[in-house]
Amino acid sequence: MKDVSIKINPVSFPDLFASDKEKETYEYGLRIGQSIQYEWFKKDSHGCKFYDQRANFHKLRLYARGEQSVGKYKNELSVDGDLSHLNLDWTPVPIIPKFIDIVVNGMTDRMFKVKAYAQDAMSTDKRSQFQEAVQTDMAAKDLLLQVKDQFGIDAFDTPVDELPETDDELSLFMQLNYKPAIEIAEEQAINTIFDDNKYNDIRKSIDLDIATIGVGMAKHMFLPGDGVRIEYVDPANVIYSYTENPYFKDCFYWGEVKTVHTTELLKIDPTLTDDQLEEISKYGQSWNNYYNSAQVYNNSMFSRDSATLMYFNYKTTKKIVYKKKTLDNGTEKMIPKDDTFNPPQEMMDEGNFEKIEKTIDVWYDGIMVAGTNIMLKWELSKNMVRPKSATQHAIPNYVACAPRMYKGNIESLVKRMVPFADLIQIVHLKMQQVLAKVVPDGVFIDADGINEVDLGTGAAYNPEDALRLYFQTGSVIGRSYTGDGEFNNARVPISELGTNSGQGKLQSLIGSYNHYLGMIRDVTGLNEARDGSNPNPDALVGVQKLAALNSNTATRHILESSLYITRSLSEAISYRVADILEYSDFKEEFINQIGRYSVGILDNIKDLYIYDFGIFIEVTPDEEEKAQLEQNIQVSLSRDSILLEDAIDIREIRNLKLANQLLKLKRKKREEQKQKIAQETQQMQGQIQQQSQQAAAQNAMQQIQAETQSKLQVKQAESAFDIQKMQSEADLKMKLMELEFNYQMQLKGIEVNTLTEKEKMKEEAKDKRVSLQNTQQSKLIDQRKNNLPPVDFESTNDNLDSFDFSQFGPR
Repeated sequence: MKDVSIKINPVSFPDLFASDKEKETYEYGLRIGQSIQYEWFKKDSHGCKFYDQRANFHKLRLYARGEQSVGKYKNELSVDGDLSHLNLDWTPVPIIPKFIDIVVNGMTDRMFKVKAYAQDAMSTDKRSQFQEAVQTDMAAKDLLLQVKDQFGIDAFDTPVDELPETDDELSLFMQLNYKPAIEIAEEQAINTIFDDNKYNDIRKSIDLDIATIGVGMAKHMFLPGDGVRIEYVDPANVIYSYTENPYFKDCFYWGEVKTVHTTELLKIDPTLTDDQLEEISKYGQSWNNYYNSAQVYNNSMFSRDSATLMYFNYKTTKKIVYKKKTLDNGTEKMIPKDDTFNPPQEMMDEGNFEKIEKTIDVWYDGIMVAGTNIMLKWELSKNMVRPKSATQHAIPNYVACAPRMYKGNIESLVKRMVPFADLIQIVHLKMQQVLAKVVPDGVFIDADGINEVDLGTGAAYNPEDALRLYFQTGSVIGRSYTGDGEFNNARVPISELGTNSGQGKLQSLIGSYNHYLGMIRDVTGLNEARDGSNPNPDALVGVQKLAALNSNTATRHILESSLYITRSLSEAISYRVADILEYSDFKEEFINQIGRYSVGILDNIKDLYIYDFGIFIEVTPDEEEKAQLEQNIQVSLSRDSILLEDAIDIREIRNLKLANQLLKLKRKKREEQKQKIAQETQQMQGQIQQQSQQAAAQNAMQQIQAETQSKLQVKQAESAFDIQKMQSEADLKMKLMELEFNYQMQLKGIEVNTLTEKEKMKEEAKDKRVSLQNTQQSKLIDQRKNNLPPVDFESTNDNLDSFDFSQFGPR
């Protein structure tokens, strides 16, 4: 097979409003791939967008490692390209790596916690019910306390010592105390997936990329046999649609360029023949030669049996169409149709049916051999991630953030430092040159001043002997006059020669070095207080901490970008977990994997897909924020505004705002408690004083009562004596009256008996008179009838029971 050539032809993106059937064809995917390829790999006078960006990222990464090319420095110091007279150490000064390590390692120390907030209707209703129960306890607190005191029944749903008193306290109480089990299950699921994918290591690479090249990227996906996976993505290999959004939210395609071995192609498309594999391999060689890509990275992958593949995801729309037919029994039936289903209105009216459609976002996956018209894969993406709150949208598998992007250009921390790092390297090389040419200090010997000097040894005194004597003893022997008796001007025959060659230059270079180093600190905000390399001994500790805090503020955008990527991945994991639990065969294994830390949470995980969550990142406060909070805690403890248990609870809260709010609440509660204790103490003292007064009054009262009782007892005794006397008199009188009564009764009885006898005698006398009258009457009657002589009725017997009545005769 003859050699092939690479041609990148201009191709525009296909019609976005094409039918779904057309979008599924390989021709449609090939045109998209060719359009992406033309945008990123076309070569013109400005070079190639993809490989220029890769080379730029590679250059920045070398600077971040202190391994940048020294060619530019050699060109700066060479004379017409000749370096034969320079013997310098060309190793770059690793200034930039120090600052990058400060930023990245400082971000690694900032721990975070994923917080899930259930925001579906069911969770919102439960949260409202819990809040209403707390509000009910707040409103009925006095009544419930009275019930508890009188009947011993605790009717509070919330412990009375934790019950809030105001709306602000209620809001804080809900944030700190209300945590439903389903939110705990969601957080456990996200943290488990992060741990399984070793996300801490991935995050370090992302943080390093953001600080070095200005952009960080990651990828999430679901593998049927491996679950949810999170991967680090090298931004140098990524392609994406043009965007000015630092969060890449409006990108409609994403992709990666990978160089793989030819045998890997069969895993993608097992139908490839040997001829096709050979053709693809030749295209790979031509591609490397065309872009000279093998020189970018010295990697063994760039061999003859390799191919450059472009993996890409393309966002488009898909219509979901149904035929809604009303049956004779009144029920309705939904029949799925394709997007070509478009019957006229008359037909729908006659057939008693209607067309229902919805347009949703979808992503297509494609794999294309770079520089060719060969599509290895084009299909609708599986396991697309869709937020429940907006099911028509689908989020991409890639998550990226470039905090300092403008008009598509990415700026980084290293890019700011590169010009000054180059100047520092030049200064360093110049200092080596100056040091190489510095001459040590020497001495000047006047030969005439030591000529003919006799040391007493018989030997001639020469300059060598003078130097030896000078360096060993510091003494010098010379002559004031010559042998001819003339005056010798060199009275001091040996004098030191001080040289300043190079000293001023070195000081100037050192000043320039420090100046450029200060410029790096100025353009990045990484001052001396950030790393403690050169603290000012005269500066106060608070001033140094403030400077370190300002430095943290200057690089906060890097931390926020890293947290944005973490939050986006957490949201994607949340959506994927819901899909796994609802649709995947991997469900039970996944539940056991998540719930292995807490068996009691398994039941909640099974229903996780029903809920909708908002994901938040709670970052641990930095050292300065912790110091401020700790200072507030210590001040409160010193003033007895909070207890030690309160301080422990406050320190455990990661959210600094909530921690300060809780501190204010605890202080308020403590002040109220102290006031209550003071009032109780005052009341107790008042009670004690009142009890003392009552005791004194009671003692006086008891004394008065004792005296009164004694007097009363005397009076009682006197009264008792008088009463006894009167009672004795009354008894005597009663007896006399009784005796008199008896006598009177007896007299009365006698009188009555006398009267009775008298009446009886009268009656008897009457009876006798009547009897006598009747007798006399009978005799008179008899006299008349018989004409008898007069009858004398005078009694001849005047004695009555020996009582003679003659004395009472008529007179």
